[in-house]
Amino acid sequence: MARSLIPSQQKLSEKLTILNDRGVGMLTRIYNIKKACGDNKSKPTFLSDKSLESAIKHVVRRFPNIDARGNSSQLNAVFSIRQEIMKSLSLYYYTFVDLLDFKDHVCELLTTLDACQLQLDITTSFDLTKNYLDLIVTYMSLMILLSRVEDRKAVLGLFNTAHEMTHGHNDPTFPRMGQLILDFDNPLKKLSEEFIPHSKLLFQALMSLQQVFPRRNLTVEEWRKSQMLSLVASPVQMLNPAQTETMPCEYLSLDVMERWIIFGFILIHQYLSQPPAQELFQSALHGGWVHTLFRDEVLQTHLYIQQFFESIKGYNKRVSEVKECFNYAVQNACLVRRERRKFLRIALKELALILADQPGLLGPKVLFVFMGLSFARDEVLWLLRHCENLPQRHGGRTRTSAEDLVDRQLPELLFHMEELRGLIRKYNQVIQRYYIQYLAGYDAVALDHMIQKVVCIPEEDSLILSSICNTISQLNVKQVEENELFDFRGLRLDWFRLQAYSSVAKYPLNLHEHRELASLLNTIVFHTKVVDVLDELLLETSDLSIFCFYSTVFENQFHMCLEFPAQTRYIIAFPLICCHFMNCTHVLCPEERIHIGDRSLTLVNVFLDEMSKEAKDIITTICDEQCNLSDKV
Repeated sequence: MARSLIPSQQKLSEKLTILNDRGVGMLTRIYNIKKACGDNKSKPTFLSDKSLESAIKHVVRRFPNIDARGNSSQLNAVFSIRQEIMKSLSLYYYTFVDLLDFKDHVCELLTTLDACQLQLDITTSFDLTKNYLDLIVTYMSLMILLSRVEDRKAVLGLFNTAHEMTHGHNDPTFPRMGQLILDFDNPLKKLSEEFIPHSKLLFQALMSLQQVFPRRNLTVEEWRKSQMLSLVASPVQMLNPAQTETMPCEYLSLDVMERWIIFGFILIHQYLSQPPAQELFQSALHGGWVHTLFRDEVLQTHLYIQQFFESIKGYNKRVSEVKECFNYAVQNACLVRRERRKFLRIALKELALILADQPGLLGPKVLFVFMGLSFARDEVLWLLRHCENLPQRHGGRTRTSAEDLVDRQLPELLFHMEELRGLIRKYNQVIQRYYIQYLAGYDAVALDHMIQKVVCIPEEDSLILSSICNTISQLNVKQVEENELFDFRGLRLDWFRLQAYSSVAKYPLNLHEHRELASLLNTIVFHTKVVDVLDELLLETSDLSIFCFYSTVFENQFHMCLEFPAQTRYIIAFPLICCHFMNCTHVLCPEERIHIGDRSLTLVNVFLDEMSKEAKDIITTICDEQCNLSDKV
């Protein structure tokens, strides 16, 4: 008889946290390998060595079944430099080994999650659902990026050939590695087959976005009607804390949700026959024609999906629907996004003016700031990737040109984002004082009251809830005044663990039957974050390190701003954004820190030099005019 899984022993929350972080690290490494192999100046010298040309062709042609010990004369050139080849290609090869290891761990965790029969809902178990969907998208992006690495067969085949010549046998991981490369030559086909057993759980997680995605994907007219982000819309409620039942969903990136929906439904495309799923999928496809894989690596989404669906028998209707979504996106997305940027320029300016004058409002209304930053960042990211990737034409002409994606007012939006970030940092103690009192005076009391109303709480869950309640009830303002460092990471991990336990089928404490408790705990988590990890929240909602990889667009925007008098006052935003660049580095790829740091410093110096020259020219012109006026007098 099979034993039932004990949720606390599966370490679901810990595994999701670790694998998501490792996934970003693997994406960083594979991205750098792709860029290196695609550039003749940076690719391994062996790959462009004329004397190895026939050996490389032989390796690629026979991959992965390469017999290095045979009498093939084509591999003789490899034998004499086998040590150098192994040394030069080892970093590349073992990155692919790490990728294989990551894939094994992801597949194992997905199987465990299915076996636990989880219930995923973004509105209640936010951390669990978000981390699950993030892992799916990261894994899928990684496999698509792998299929784009040029010379991957040559790199792996050459290394293994040199290894076999040196040690007399294959590298132990090479057979599985070779099969992985072959399997993912067509990544969508393989991935959709892999996800057949995981489809039910993924579908459930995606459909929970029905309540959140439409609310974040509103038109500007609806924003204006609801007076979105306005502090003065209702003066009577100005001092009331901004609060909803789904706090973390309010500043969740629209860009992230679109990727969850599109990538997720590609994997479980059989569910698109259901009208609610189809509506959600098409709504996400209407947002634009390009979506991010990683950094500046993008997917021409509709074309990619269309090619995949065309390979599936009986999917002609689906192909037509994707083409219609593409036409809709090309014709409407630019205008929708332009209007959003226009609205956000005014809304963020108003927020910055009021909060600079009355910083005490940052306490009750800090959620508005994070929402505004998240909305604005989504629009900046959309503009960046679309202006660099114009729609590919399907036979006829498209209505989108490069001029439609030029925004001369973008510096103003960037400036107001930086202004709000500065206010948050400047008045962080105001925010801390407010939420320390809120946590101890309201959240702790409400949580204690709610715990007493819940019946049949398992002992382990009762300990977690009591620990959270005790931790926040002991807080006081004196700790802020004494500059005490707060650390609520343990509290947040405990809530993440509780989400994992209580989402398992037939578990005594069903979180979905206690939505008020889930809502309160999600709110408490947000309140703790603004106390101890304010910088992480700013990173999550307003990081613009992506400009590091769109340097041409970034410099063009700077020069456009310099030449446009109405926008020149906002030009300081550009050197400030260079400070974001280091945020995109990862511990699994430390070697790029120096390169990205140098790029940041170089751009800052260029911008400051040009700004000072422009200021000098303006002052000189003013002086000349004053002299002329003086002479006339």
